[in-house]
Amino acid sequence: MNNENGMTPGQVIKFLIGAVVFLVAAITLLAKLATSGFNVDAEVMTSQAIAARLKPIGDSVASEGVPGSRSGEAVFQAVCISCHGSGLLGSPRFGDTAAWGPRIAKGYDALIKHALGGFNSMPARGGSADLTDDEVARAVAYMANDAGAKFVPPAVAAAKIDPAVTGKKIYESLCVACHQTGVSGAPKFGDKAAWALRMKPGLDEVQKIATKGLNAMPPKGGYTGSDDEFRAAIEYMVNNAR
Repeated sequence: MNNENGMTPGQVIKFLIGAVVFLVAAITLLAKLATSGFNVDAEVMTSQAIAARLKPIGDSVASEGVPGSRSGEAVFQAVCISCHGSGLLGSPRFGDTAAWGPRIAKGYDALIKHALGGFNSMPARGGSADLTDDEVARAVAYMANDAGAKFVPPAVAAAKIDPAVTGKKIYESLCVACHQTGVSGAPKFGDKAAWALRMKPGLDEVQKIATKGLNAMPPKGGYTGSDDEFRAAIEYMVNNAR
């Protein structure tokens, strides 16, 4: 005998079984997506990784990887922030003038000594053995000066700019977008005729024109680093068109 909807008891049972199977499959699929498809590596959440993903196109690349070249802010963001960002283990929190005051009163040299050798719960060099003495000193000055100190950190020595290294990095990260194919009239990479024509006024004049921007090319091609680094990119392209 059929029910009010015209379905036999057997059909009702089959319908219910099908609904259960569908529900189980849906739950399984959602579970897999939650545990694999949307899995986020812990490294992605670090401040360094986030900064790398937010790094502007054409940002300076000359000092990357040069030992001893990191600024106080760079060392703080990469190392010191893990404790000094929140005041963990009794460390003076960044920006806390009251906490930094007594420490600043001890003097720059004393703070550097503690940072290099370790102090209380802080390990030597903040636990980052690859930091140079000058990088540690810059980090100390960066944190202390934000809290009112007037410490003068060690200067960062100008990195030697080699067109074959720095210029290549800049080209591959930025210039390649147009110069690889010659889009919008840009001299194609390796095109001797095109580059010879543009190099007639001399490298200084070419850099001057490129710095201001020309036709479809924005100022410095959108590069935000130093003029010397930008020149290295031009030299790299010119040298590969000879």
